[in-house]
Amino acid sequence: MEALVVRKLGDPTLPPGGEDSPFAAVSGDRPIPELSSPTSVRVRVAATSLNFATFLQVQGKYQERPLLPYVPGSDYAGVVDAVGPGVRRFRPGDRVCSLASVGSFAEFVVADEKALYAVPDRCDLVAAGALPVAFGTSHLALAHRAQLKAGQVLLVLGAAGGVGVSAVQIGKVCGAIVIAVARGVEKLQYLKSIGADHVIDSSKENAIESAKSFLKASGLKGVDVLYDPVGGKLTQDSLKLLNWGAHILLIGFASGDVPVIRANIALIKNWTIHGLYWGSYLTHRPAVLIDSLNELLSWLSKGLITVKLSHTYRLAEAHLAFADLRDRKAVGKVMIVMGSSAKSRL
Repeated sequence: MEALVVRKLGDPTLPPGGEDSPFAAVSGDRPIPELSSPTSVRVRVAATSLNFATFLQVQGKYQERPLLPYVPGSDYAGVVDAVGPGVRRFRPGDRVCSLASVGSFAEFVVADEKALYAVPDRCDLVAAGALPVAFGTSHLALAHRAQLKAGQVLLVLGAAGGVGVSAVQIGKVCGAIVIAVARGVEKLQYLKSIGADHVIDSSKENAIESAKSFLKASGLKGVDVLYDPVGGKLTQDSLKLLNWGAHILLIGFASGDVPVIRANIALIKNWTIHGLYWGSYLTHRPAVLIDSLNELLSWLSKGLITVKLSHTYRLAEAHLAFADLRDRKAVGKVMIVMGSSAKSRL
């Protein structure tokens, strides 16, 4: 089978097989994985998602560092190819999605049946492959941790990225008033199209002053929930907008700058600060994660949320996908699609 193999740590934007590339050349001679237990399921991967964590992991900059060599992995979707004798929930031909810590950048992946989720017939498989991490992160953050309510004000930083787009949509499903911050006219137009109440181009205007003007004109006091996958100065400045009793959701630090939130101010303002590492729910609160993903798949099948696919690439073009992520060109999700699909912009 074809697979993308990380042979050494390095720059994931370099073409596979090159002397300086972290990736070995993509070929079809890697063995298809065998079922490893009675409850194992082998999935023929249709599409796998590219997340910022994978970008960092290939460089050795992520908290989890798999032993070399390895096949990187993230959320994926596909069709069941084979099942172990103890599997009861799935059979060959069933459509499923899941999350892999490693291994999904390949034509086949093996998972335990309890780690798989049935994809409803009305859901596109490529879209389902983009769902678990990005939408799962935002759903747990907003619905479970911050308990976002109708009428509250949600401020989303980095709103045009994978998690940002999902946060805007889930915010609207929850009935919130959503302020979305991004860069570029195309990104802002898309954010308006999915329901953002106010959009801010942080490359052209003062994000805080724009948000203040919107809040004042709307008769609103401030922001109730801050969703932050960016970090840096924008986070620090955004704290000025928060109401008493606000929730701060720390999702990531794409800017490379970890912000400092003064504890004495959080005390006085009665802020609740949440760190959210979605993958750790698999270990510590799996039932919460299972309920979350099942609700998201239901929302997707009903059209309450949509997955914006920015670009798709083949395995051999993975370096181009990583470059899109690095350069923040994508509006929505970047996906690796198996088979002969050529690079496309959707």
